[in-house]
Amino acid sequence: MQQLTRLDTEELLFPVLAQLAVIVAVARLFGSLARRVRQPTVVGEIIAGLLLGPSLLGWLAPDVFAALFRPALPGVDPSLADAVLPKIFTIIAQLGLIFLMFLVGLELDAGHVRTNSRAVALISVAGVVVPFTLGVALAPIIHPYLEMGPAGQPVSLTGVTLFMGLTMAVTAIPVLGRIMVELNITRTRVGAITLAAAGVSDAAGWILLASIAAAVRANFDPVETLRMAGFTAGFVLFMVFIARPLLVRYFTHVEQTTGGGLTPTALAILFVSLFLSSVATNRIGIFAVFGAFALGAILSGRDSLREAVSSRLRDVVNGFFVPVFFTYTGLRTDLTSLGGTTAWLICAAVITAAVLGKLVGCGLAARFGGFTWREAGIIGSMMNARGLMALIAINLGSELGVVPPSLYAVLVLMAVATTALTTPMLLCLRKGTEIEEPIRVSEFLAPAGRK
Repeated sequence: MQQLTRLDTEELLFPVLAQLAVIVAVARLFGSLARRVRQPTVVGEIIAGLLLGPSLLGWLAPDVFAALFRPALPGVDPSLADAVLPKIFTIIAQLGLIFLMFLVGLELDAGHVRTNSRAVALISVAGVVVPFTLGVALAPIIHPYLEMGPAGQPVSLTGVTLFMGLTMAVTAIPVLGRIMVELNITRTRVGAITLAAAGVSDAAGWILLASIAAAVRANFDPVETLRMAGFTAGFVLFMVFIARPLLVRYFTHVEQTTGGGLTPTALAILFVSLFLSSVATNRIGIFAVFGAFALGAILSGRDSLREAVSSRLRDVVNGFFVPVFFTYTGLRTDLTSLGGTTAWLICAAVITAAVLGKLVGCGLAARFGGFTWREAGIIGSMMNARGLMALIAINLGSELGVVPPSLYAVLVLMAVATTALTTPMLLCLRKGTEIEEPIRVSEFLAPAGRK
């Protein structure tokens, strides 16, 4: 075995910093370009990763790709170096997710759910059940065409089935919220109810993802799965009945003392609470991001705290951590793994089923809930934005070994395509509805130079 020499910190820091500089710069460039063509920033950031990764740069200029993203480390075996650097970026991306999901949890608002409970319930349930069922139905057809797992055995059909259904069923509130703000439709009736339904679907998606992750990690052992479920229930009860009162009392005292701001000590306590919550769910076996989301959710009723935290964290999270996560997801996606007509037919089938699942499921539910057909189509189109939530599920499935590279590529393309289709479908359906005037006054349709 080759003996490793001591790796100098600066030797390891150099490729990390170089990659970060390239990733953040290219992600920001393509995020801005996406906005110019009326697409969410996330679409541009994922495309940036696809262009920088093996799908394009690694294919057109493999030497440049290797020098940038697979550099040699002095004194380190190449295979070990290839494993170390991606793990560093995985950790950075996971830290970004922890902060981001905490902010997402803080944004939860149950007000619209109470006001329009029937319509919200119908849309959210149909928006999960119909696409989940389509994903489950497709999985056995796709499974025989997937490559073998790391141990040379077929990947778990049960795992593939569950993650296929889950990634089709979710809706991403952060991406949907950003689209709605840009179109100026958050305060319309269809916008408010869709956002509420997406919130319920998001919560259901997190519960499903946590349950599926626990089942896969327990190798579908009922006893181990029940153990994880029991610990998860205990964690939720602790957060609601013990952590929340203590934290609310402390932050209320801080707000009264400072006039609404966060002191360095208060921010440190918030970070410690965030990391301990993430540690708890990490140890339970349902991934650290669930703990971050839970902490944000129990504090979501504190408007002043949300504003104070957002003012401190949002720019750093959105300017650095989120682009790294989205772009690194693109970097991990190898479209060359979709070789042959069959793979691209599978990709087309998955995207079609995903779009129809939300349009038909949510659209019919909205129509039954009292909306016109055009309004129902608008709601189905908005619920089709999967973005962040789907990408988190895809990455966790990859970490668990049940989403192989080819399926990973298919599902990433599905997440990008369904998110990219949301805005064009809304614009096509807007005429004669309550969202037409808000979109017009938003100047979203104005030429880029006039905005």
